[in-house]
Amino acid sequence: MTGQPDPYKTLQVDQEAEDEVIAAAYRRLARKYHPDVAASPDAAARMAAINAAWEVIGEPARRAAFDRQRAVQSALDRRTAEADASRASAGPGAGPGAGPAASEARPPETVSRDWTSGRSTVGSGYDPSMHTADGAGAAGPPPGNPSGSVVTFGRFAGWSLGEIARSNLEYIEWLDRMPIGRPYRDEIDAILRGAGRRRSAGPDATERRGLFRRR
Repeated sequence: MTGQPDPYKTLQVDQEAEDEVIAAAYRRLARKYHPDVAASPDAAARMAAINAAWEVIGEPARRAAFDRQRAVQSALDRRTAEADASRASAGPGAGPGAGPAASEARPPETVSRDWTSGRSTVGSGYDPSMHTADGAGAAGPPPGNPSGSVVTFGRFAGWSLGEIARSNLEYIEWLDRMPIGRPYRDEIDAILRGAGRRRSAGPDATERRGLFRRR
């Protein structure tokens, strides 16, 4: 998505605009810049850009996919900026994650009690092959029978979450622990519970925690 025109800006609408507003904006701009009626020498180029933007966000399903992909890219950009800032504050020669400044740059994730108490301990180790850049789609084309959201990054780019889970459930667990996986947390939670890799805390968990209350 980097370097591509923003379809919302091209159609002169807000990202939160209703689908009907986007359709009306497209019709208005098409009437203005259609080469058959516009005298401007750049009318053809403008009309091509308008049509390209409409192809991306004019249909609700395609628009939703674009918004998800842009959210993932924004999360990646933020992580990169945070990592660069951490390395800069740690001083020359500090590698990624080096020094106390890097560990303090990102606060610990705050999650609900039920969410964390059911986390699986299976596959919790760090697997460099899941994180290192090995090329988009390095896992090959998706096997078919997709279910759930389609991942647009990393080794499983183009695969749905269901396809990934059937092939490599540990990757789903790794994605659940990463900030990049936050847009998919509800789907990942359902997958892990369905696979028996996650369960809710027992009914006596609250009572056990009560033993440690301050008197």
